[in-house]
Amino acid sequence: MPHTKRRRLVTTAVAVSLGATALAACGSEDDSKADSGPVSLTYWTWTPGMDKVVDLWNKGPGKKDGITVTVKKQASGDTLVTKILTAHKAKKAPDLVQAEYQALPTLVSNDALADISGEVGDIEGKFAEGVWQQTMLGTDAVYAVPQDIGPMMFYYREDLFEKYGLKVPTTWEQFAETARRLKEKAPDKDLTTFSANDSGLFAGLAQQAGAKWWTTSGDRWKVGIDDAATRKVAGFWGGLVKEGVIDDQPMYTPSWNKALNTGKQIAWVSAVWAPGTLTTAAPDTKGKWAMAPLPQWSLDQDVTGSWGGSSTAVTTDSAHQEAAAEFAAWLNTDHDALNALAKEGGIYPASTSAQLSGAFSHPPAFFANQPDFYSKAADIAKTTAPSAWGPNVNVAYTSFKDAFGAAAKNKSDFTAALRTMQDDTVADLKKQGFEVSR
Repeated sequence: MPHTKRRRLVTTAVAVSLGATALAACGSEDDSKADSGPVSLTYWTWTPGMDKVVDLWNKGPGKKDGITVTVKKQASGDTLVTKILTAHKAKKAPDLVQAEYQALPTLVSNDALADISGEVGDIEGKFAEGVWQQTMLGTDAVYAVPQDIGPMMFYYREDLFEKYGLKVPTTWEQFAETARRLKEKAPDKDLTTFSANDSGLFAGLAQQAGAKWWTTSGDRWKVGIDDAATRKVAGFWGGLVKEGVIDDQPMYTPSWNKALNTGKQIAWVSAVWAPGTLTTAAPDTKGKWAMAPLPQWSLDQDVTGSWGGSSTAVTTDSAHQEAAAEFAAWLNTDHDALNALAKEGGIYPASTSAQLSGAFSHPPAFFANQPDFYSKAADIAKTTAPSAWGPNVNVAYTSFKDAFGAAAKNKSDFTAALRTMQDDTVADLKKQGFEVSR
């Protein structure tokens, strides 16, 4: 791989490491692996119903172009990342993989993903800038096509806000005051909870505040988990927990479900996929919730964070990278494909053109009382802040759960827990052989 291209990737905000492994851009310029004749591709994905979506390809453009795709269902998260890397070491990774955005730096640093900028660069305009940026890792390469996103929003019980005379907060300061007012009027209720089990939620809140957790300085990584933006977020939520005006129980438990279903908790900081969760967690509250933009840190801001989302990437092991990139582009931009993904997989598409059509031309059934749900969601999605991921997100997330879980339980200093998260992440990078600067 040319040294200049390697240096470009290393010296960017979400750059890939200086470890012993080569970077995924290697060979992409000289070995395009063009295809001729029938091509068979394998796609590892966890999205429900993907086989039905792929059938549209195989019976349509794929049949015309002689490109057949076979879906192999996989687990998600770190389990799939490990499986991809294991297969790649044996040079047997599939042609295509579904990858969460925060997993891309790990996969690229292990030379597992190909640069497909030459094949998919012309579809960049179909995605919000902050979303497309997550697939470039700060370089001129493109390592995946965005598939689904999770722009963050504020959900609240419209009926209970009216009952207790509460206004929907537009700033975090107003959010804190709303929590206090509710506790005064109904001591047995909480506005929401701070869940130390959900590192992705905290990361999205820090992202909204302007945090950049992983950057590079020269040839060194810099970890900024305890930067000013994140300290502001940690101090804010830690203060509310210590004050006792919000709950601190974890989410996605029977107790949490009951709190939502009975109105003990009357709001939830979540993402666009929340209606699906509320349908099962709080079935008795159908039609009683409404969605609004996240509160802002200042009135002149209009930005949100991300909680969730994934992409479609082509591996360096694929003998048919051009054909694989063609399929990845179709899957995430074609009108029929996106409608099928929404129907079968329940995703919220990254493609801006699909966010107001098909399944998204009417509100979720659980939010039938808010006809403009998806038009509002599309506007919010456009304000997604850039993210900055690194090669050991899993370590940072584990440290968050341990340190913040203890702090929430003891109602102790969240900023101290943040320093622990910072120190653990830095120590792991050094252990892996990365150069790290403070």
